[in-house]
Amino acid sequence: MLEQPKVSIIVPVYNVEKFLDRCLNSLINQTLKEIEIICINDGSVDNSLQILENFAKQDSRITILNQENHGLSDARNKGLEKACGKYLGFVDSDDWVDLNYFEKLYTAAEKYNCDMAASGIIRLHKWNKKFHLKFEEEKVADNTDEKFEICDVPELSYVWNKIYKRESFMSKNLRFEEGIFFEDVIMTPKILYSLGKLVTVPDTYYYYWRNPNSIVAARNDKVNNDSIYAHNKALEFIKNHNIDISSHEPITKRYKFLGFTILKIRQKGNKKVTSLFNIIKW
Repeated sequence: MLEQPKVSIIVPVYNVEKFLDRCLNSLINQTLKEIEIICINDGSVDNSLQILENFAKQDSRITILNQENHGLSDARNKGLEKACGKYLGFVDSDDWVDLNYFEKLYTAAEKYNCDMAASGIIRLHKWNKKFHLKFEEEKVADNTDEKFEICDVPELSYVWNKIYKRESFMSKNLRFEEGIFFEDVIMTPKILYSLGKLVTVPDTYYYYWRNPNSIVAARNDKVNNDSIYAHNKALEFIKNHNIDISSHEPITKRYKFLGFTILKIRQKGNKKVTSLFNIIKW
């Protein structure tokens, strides 16, 4: 094991046997070799643990932490306790990254002496693939409002398309709120506010797989209540810390007939989405 890896990659794992190979192959084949991969098996009951153990036999950079099922936040917090890299990264176990992903983010963060480096996001599911976030150039932001605008927060409140300087992250006592879904919605504004400069990194991507069988996709009462709670808490944090998000808030116009929305136009910057009966979009 390296004295200090350049990046500690934290990967919570729970019943993802169909996707785990794809995720881990994208990590062990990174062009940045000086990494550690901390996999927290969060009480999986499928073949996920066996897959992890097979990969760990092949690659000594993989560490497996086993625990009873406590949820994504608890698993990430356990990974934070174990991590010793100069930077921290998070990858969900049904997602994957470009093979040059961590090298490009690490190089940019070091070049500009930044606490954070952010990549673009490509969202995929069975039927389509689209850019969720795309950067055209390396751009440094040290103003809180600018960091929120560049990363499109709170709308795209994801922790996994970034790396963070571990010393800065841990010194702020940042931890994921446990026992809830949508923990990223609460955590991302806190991170952007608490840490220093951020640099955007073009031409490398985090691939966000929308798993139709995930717990969040089920949209039960727990999921719906947690979504409302997390978004309200994030907006409260933004308001209490005087963060201006008005420049990148979407504007929605609705055209109704007999109380029903016939046409909806949602504009954010130069991006416009028009929905007819909330079904046909262009």
